[in-house]
Amino acid sequence: MKSAAPVPLHSPGPARLMSLDVFRGATIAAMILVNNPGNWSAIYKPLDHAAWHGWTFTDLIFPFFLWIVGVAIPLSIARRIEQGQSRRQLLLHALRRAVIIFALGFFLNAFSYLIDGSLFRDGLAAWLHNFATTVRIPGVLQRIGICYFIAILIYLGTNLRGQLLWTAGLLAGYWLMMFVGPWLGWGAGGLAEHGNFCEYIDNLVLNGKTIGTHVWSGGKTWDPEGLFSTVPAIASTLFGVLTGQLLRSRLTPEAKTAWLFVGGNLLLFAGAIMDVWLPINKKLWTSSYAVFMAGMAMNCFAVAYWLVDVHGWRKWARPFAIYGMNAITVFMLAGLLGRISLTIKLTGAGGEKVALKTFLYQHLCAPFASPETAPFFGFLASPQNASLMWACFYVVGLYLVAYEMYRRKWFLKF
Repeated sequence: MKSAAPVPLHSPGPARLMSLDVFRGATIAAMILVNNPGNWSAIYKPLDHAAWHGWTFTDLIFPFFLWIVGVAIPLSIARRIEQGQSRRQLLLHALRRAVIIFALGFFLNAFSYLIDGSLFRDGLAAWLHNFATTVRIPGVLQRIGICYFIAILIYLGTNLRGQLLWTAGLLAGYWLMMFVGPWLGWGAGGLAEHGNFCEYIDNLVLNGKTIGTHVWSGGKTWDPEGLFSTVPAIASTLFGVLTGQLLRSRLTPEAKTAWLFVGGNLLLFAGAIMDVWLPINKKLWTSSYAVFMAGMAMNCFAVAYWLVDVHGWRKWARPFAIYGMNAITVFMLAGLLGRISLTIKLTGAGGEKVALKTFLYQHLCAPFASPETAPFFGFLASPQNASLMWACFYVVGLYLVAYEMYRRKWFLKF
């Protein structure tokens, strides 16, 4: 599907889009909110993933982030071309960045092994064996790194028509293999949690008697950021690439906004139609899910673009922009803090050892779970609100870190 004519890299475009930072910041803040409840058994349904088919607010977040990664590609590539970089330099920079992002995600997966004391308790040989046979390989940042690099390759090697063909081909190829693969003996078939083609590939490559189990512990035989489900995730990124080229076009800001809404609603409609035959499913990252969420991203970003970059309503959006300027750093800090807070043990009220997170949650948030113990606004007390309060502490605390980095002009680029 590669086109012979490469994309024109010197197309005109706007200066840095504050709306993209705002949208990125809002997305990463939402990711931190849903990833860090105080009590996983007491969360509002929109703040949890759909059990299987369907979608919730939480299911918007990851495809939004991949879409944002895609939007930034034409904008950043154009700046680097203007600085005189060659295609070889662009590819090497993209490869380096993808490897670093992948490595950061793997480091998060491995971090608990480094701080749980098992190295000193079990000895080096036993620790290495346990690590080598149980550490999870896929993850959120790993998928971002892979999708980013492949999208760069497609963007640099094709023109607009080629990128459209690649996007359609990835979505159609995924759809086809989910149903044709089992006919060839690759899995039991269907879209149930067990027996689907994605699970077959994950279990075949990432699990085994010798290598151990390297998928998400909750899945055992499959991973929500697994291998084959990354194929339509690349298409999610390419939808962003296509949007980035719209933003770099010669159209007026008003026309760009209109086309964002038109394109977004067409994709929403297409995703809803596809859902009839291939259900929207985040854990499988079905083609209908990729299309539908790209439409959602375009519509939400269109609002941000219209308000922030077209009308200049920037003051209210500044906190989100600050979050967005160090998005991966904030995500990493959230992951590290979460793991550390579960590893450090303190003595509870009954003399038992409890995790630092549990200790803090019990003293700061748990009283708000019941009207009888809530110090004020007892009518708002509920287990879900207490759990949400803890997540909000995370969001606010990490914003203070992001703000201090912004104030000191520390912008970590990976």
